[in-house]
Amino acid sequence: MDRRTLLALLPAVALAPALLSLAPPTEEAFAQGVDPNAILNDPEAPISGNPKGDLTIVAFLDYNCPFCKKAEPDLTRLVKADGRIRLVHKDWPILGDASVYGAQLALAAKYQGRYDAVHRALMAIPGRKIPKERMLEAVAASGVDMARLEEDRKAHEGEIAALLQRNLDQADALGLQGTPVFLIGQLKVAAALDYDGFRQAVAQARARGRS
Repeated sequence: MDRRTLLALLPAVALAPALLSLAPPTEEAFAQGVDPNAILNDPEAPISGNPKGDLTIVAFLDYNCPFCKKAEPDLTRLVKADGRIRLVHKDWPILGDASVYGAQLALAAKYQGRYDAVHRALMAIPGRKIPKERMLEAVAASGVDMARLEEDRKAHEGEIAALLQRNLDQADALGLQGTPVFLIGQLKVAAALDYDGFRQAVAQARARGRS
């Protein structure tokens, strides 16, 4: 992976504001010239929730982003409670080498069907600037096959690097300025929502889809 390319990013990438809003600010998710299909249906991007759901949420996240971690439990709760949401994970490691390493671990776990477990383990580490060693400890405690994880990380290094670069390119095309960002149907929310905020944004997106 060309980490200089991955970490150069946008001129002023920063953490999105920690806004846990009941009335989330939204805008159109896909500007002119952006290919929604490439973002919504990348065959290598991990998917959770209901793969055949009537609404897709795309989550651009970083494992060193504290606001992503604040939003994660409520997003997980909503996806489970709703039952009709397809959740697409976009690992977007913009906060340093350790973030890249965490994303590599999570994506490598996909090859043993354990992306969700590693994702949850990394999101559960409190704070920011988490070192690689702490990430590895959390992943090991999640119950994944660590020997296979390392084998897959090396064997699929090219595919993982290509996916991370696509995520970066898509974030750039969307004009994203920091994490977290959620594409909820046709809406873009650059905020760390709470449960009610997610629920209202989902209702708004579904209503717009029916109009």
